[in-house]
Amino acid sequence: MITAEQFLDEAKRRGVDFFTGVPCSFLTPLINRVISDDEAAYVGAASEGEAVAIAAGAWLTGKTTMVMCQNSGLGNTVNPLTSLNWPFRIPTLMIVTWRGQPGLKDEPQHELMGQITGQLLDDMQIPHAPFPTDVADIGGSLDTALKYMSETGLSYALIMEKGSVADEELNETPRPLPTPAAPRHIRKNGERPERMQALEALLKTIPDEAPVIATTGKAGRELFTLADREQHLYQVGSMGGASAMGLGVALNTTRPVIVVDGDGAALMKMGNLATVGAQGPENLVHVLLDNGVHDSTGGQSTVSASVDFAAVASACGYVSATSTDTIAAFTETLESALKSPGPHMIHVAIRPGSIDDLARPTVKPDDVARRLRRFLGGE
Repeated sequence: MITAEQFLDEAKRRGVDFFTGVPCSFLTPLINRVISDDEAAYVGAASEGEAVAIAAGAWLTGKTTMVMCQNSGLGNTVNPLTSLNWPFRIPTLMIVTWRGQPGLKDEPQHELMGQITGQLLDDMQIPHAPFPTDVADIGGSLDTALKYMSETGLSYALIMEKGSVADEELNETPRPLPTPAAPRHIRKNGERPERMQALEALLKTIPDEAPVIATTGKAGRELFTLADREQHLYQVGSMGGASAMGLGVALNTTRPVIVVDGDGAALMKMGNLATVGAQGPENLVHVLLDNGVHDSTGGQSTVSASVDFAAVASACGYVSATSTDTIAAFTETLESALKSPGPHMIHVAIRPGSIDDLARPTVKPDDVARRLRRFLGGE
């Protein structure tokens, strides 16, 4: 058995400087220590997949990241680990607990995952090793993991058994409650703009220093068609992860950070909004383009017609949240958001559809990630 301080000191000494995750009873000492450490940056995520995306955003700013989760939550990480981290070659060190370890008594919901934890990591092509339980092994375990991550751009996992880390008290400063403004609704109820029109207005309004994280699907493809710039990241997968990735960037830069989201993606990861509100990044502007359909897959309806995204964002702690259906109101709201501390939500009702023969990004995902990392000064 080791102490959390022993492990984290060795990790920080090797450059690990951003931590996120979802608690597990096996992880309690490690997470308690990270939270209690004034020198460690920790973001508690609403889901394990969100934590992976947050860490990916932090990596873009030059951070070396650690994601901590229970193996039951490993299932929630499959999408971002395989469709975000893998194609973009964004590495993170995973600390995964081994609930349901064969031969040990545990709750029934952990039985199957306990049997397949290593197999699941193998299937995702994530090398793994046992979490160190002897002080003499900590440095070597971390060196092996970080060397692999540096050389390949891929993730690595350490699997933690029960009782690996000694108990640790929690010393957590209560987070101040956000003071969001009431949501605003500026609706003309006329013909809604096209997504391309909204993106054109966005590009004309935001400063050149602002990175743009665009959700998967036609939002990213249209942004690429309008202007392919080094400050753009087109999420070709990891649906729902754009706002979490944007949060990871925003917490580690002073630049304004723009997230271009969609209704289907936002609905998939609604917990992201709560994490954004709780963290309160003043430089984050979350633009949600809502056409009420899954446009990339044939136009099937989402349930966004029954959701007031501005009200949800406000309830989650966004400093401002506005819903509009005109380009003029969108532009005015965006200009205002860029001049005042956020986070800000701007919901724009748009109409379905896109241009014919819409192009896809021709820049490889790993090149997109690395040029943005250079742009942000993280390379």
